[in-house]
Amino acid sequence: MNTMVFVNFPVANVEKSTEFYQKLGFKQNKEFSNDDASAMVWDDHFWIMLLNHEFYQKFLSGKTIADVQKTSGALIAFSLENAQAVKDFGENAKANGGNYHHVEMGIPEEQMYGLEVQDLDGNTLEPSWMAV
Repeated sequence: MNTMVFVNFPVANVEKSTEFYQKLGFKQNKEFSNDDASAMVWDDHFWIMLLNHEFYQKFLSGKTIADVQKTSGALIAFSLENAQAVKDFGENAKANGGNYHHVEMGIPEEQMYGLEVQDLDGNTLEPSWMAV
């Protein structure tokens, strides 16, 4: 059995966030989506679940939702096919209301390249490429 990864993000507006992720190349799985949550599929093994705050809160058992515009809770890294695909992903996010920045780590781009991409709510994805 292959492992699947489901990342759950709290979002202020499920519909707008769904549109944002579709523009990044994710596809919505309507079978696992409703007014409270949207299942966004990258591939057979990587999904992002966009949950409205009320629904997300049900999973926290007394904790509060972090304001990820001010505090980082997690950096979700995933691989893409090359450095240009990483750059395109970041530019696409920025063109649709998100943002990104590059962290210089002293590794040549021919060896590794990644970005820190923020969605509409400030959740962070790290598309990356490594020569392996």
